[in-house]
Amino acid sequence: MGAGFAGLFAARALARAPVGVTVIDRTNHHLFQPLLYQVASAVLSPEDIAIPIRAVLRRQARTRVLLGEVTRVDLDRRTVQLAQEATPVPYDYLILATGTRHAYFGHSDWEPLAPGLKTLSDALRMRRRILEAYEAGVRSRALGGEARGPVFVIVGGGPTGVELAGAVVSMVRHSLARDRLGVDPDRTRVVLAEAGPRILASFSPVLSAYAAQYLGRLGVEVRVDCRVTQIAADHVQLADERIAGAVVLWAAGNEASPLGRQLGATDAHGRVQVLPDLSVHGHREVFVAGDLAAAADPWGIVLPQVAPVATQQGRHAAAMVVRRVQGRPTVPFRFHNRGQMATLGRSAAVAQIGRARITGPMGWLIWLLVHITALIGFQNRILVLVRWAAAYWADQPGARILFETADGDPRGGPSS
Repeated sequence: MGAGFAGLFAARALARAPVGVTVIDRTNHHLFQPLLYQVASAVLSPEDIAIPIRAVLRRQARTRVLLGEVTRVDLDRRTVQLAQEATPVPYDYLILATGTRHAYFGHSDWEPLAPGLKTLSDALRMRRRILEAYEAGVRSRALGGEARGPVFVIVGGGPTGVELAGAVVSMVRHSLARDRLGVDPDRTRVVLAEAGPRILASFSPVLSAYAAQYLGRLGVEVRVDCRVTQIAADHVQLADERIAGAVVLWAAGNEASPLGRQLGATDAHGRVQVLPDLSVHGHREVFVAGDLAAAADPWGIVLPQVAPVATQQGRHAAAMVVRRVQGRPTVPFRFHNRGQMATLGRSAAVAQIGRARITGPMGWLIWLLVHITALIGFQNRILVLVRWAAAYWADQPGARILFETADGDPRGGPSS
């Protein structure tokens, strides 16, 4: 269940297996989440990083795709229940890969005011907040008010927050500046707030320091040891500073899908504590992969919630299903870490590959090649390459489109 990285790669790995495969997802597309922030910052369009699930799996004759939301897993009867469906879907083996949502650490009332970044709807909602902030400044100037720029507060200094900060400040300095809005880009504040002692905590201290310095040169205010204590419609409280009228963008923390709690043992974040082969204790026919799995490495450290881990776990879970069908014993999952990287703007990135520490344009080129090759679908790769070429080399940024608001979202979300 789930057609993110883990679920989709599990389904693809079962293409030649002597089993029937049913893929269930509440959307009809696979989403390349690592580039969501570029949709939010109007560099890419939604269709550039999404591809229909059926298009990916169309050559697999024994695979079917069901559009629906799973509400319950019955481990005893070996069925899953879909919303608004009376008849459950049976299974012999289950790979659960329903992922995570952004967590607000007990402040669920903050979510409408500070959109996270997990789905295309999230990205479009975030894009709308950014563009509407500038349109408000244009109206103020046209009506004789002060031409001050907006304040963007990005909460969370992990890879998503860092990449989003770099993208927003690049959007301000280049894309929006070329539109001649009459709002001085130098009056725009972009604040990156991290509760910990440094941004990119999973990277080496050298790369973390480089990223902070580079973002600072771009104009991002990097604030570490800085907790958000309050978010309201008209202000945000950062440690000892109250910022009025800020546009708050959330990139801090993940919360596992609630389906995981139906499987038994979970950690503090709702992730399922799996056995070494990714199966569930007491139900060895059930495997959990991707962000929902609290899988540890040989040293007992829980693996991070990133796409490479999810991809490898999906393939491993599929291989374990085949072993079970063949009556062979399963083997423990081993993650092969090929490095991690994060962009910092239009032409700089940090990359940590083994013992190598790469920064600047070379890091950005490596990041570009890795992400282009990881995209699923030839058309998506071409579209993204063309848009990046237009944005970075021809200085022709993507479409900054404001969608109509959806009912029930007074702050502006995409129409459905």
